[in-house]
Amino acid sequence: MKPAKSKVTALLAAAMTSVMLAGCSGYQPAPKAFHEAVIQPYRLDAGDRLRITVFEQTGLTGTYAVDQAGYIAFPLIGAVPARGRTLQELEAGIAASLRQGYLRDPDVSIEIDRYRSFFIMGEVGQAGQYSYVAGMNVQNAIAIAGGFSPRANQRMVDITRKINGKVMTGRVSISDPILAGDTIYVRERLF
Repeated sequence: MKPAKSKVTALLAAAMTSVMLAGCSGYQPAPKAFHEAVIQPYRLDAGDRLRITVFEQTGLTGTYAVDQAGYIAFPLIGAVPARGRTLQELEAGIAASLRQGYLRDPDVSIEIDRYRSFFIMGEVGQAGQYSYVAGMNVQNAIAIAGGFSPRANQRMVDITRKINGKVMTGRVSISDPILAGDTIYVRERLF
């Protein structure tokens, strides 16, 4: 009877070890592009709301949202592609379109009225969608979401981010900056 019991114990120990190692195998350090994305100019995407000013053109000046398809609906020129563009690129694009038969020398200025949201899941007080503020880091985002749960890993989180049209996931410390549109996942600590 004893050999069977020790065999079961050995199998149970092997199963527990493989489960623990499987949990560790999903670890991915943040790709180099994660850190580079933070210092790059802000790229527009769906959910951003813009304040566009066309000097001396009150009918064109206003607040416009980037829709799910990545466009803004602008008077006179229609749908303008915004996804993936910087503010300066969009300013130049709108000005060029307005020069084609509408205004002689349009002076276009764009600023962010409201950034797209970020998302936070996992071991936090209240997971969900929250408004992004320029300069936020992971710790700020966790505080907004009600802080850590008692089981949370309070040192590292996983962030999923869209960079140059590709979705990437990596593990970062809680002092790392986040970007608008990020999805943050706070893992449960092992012990």
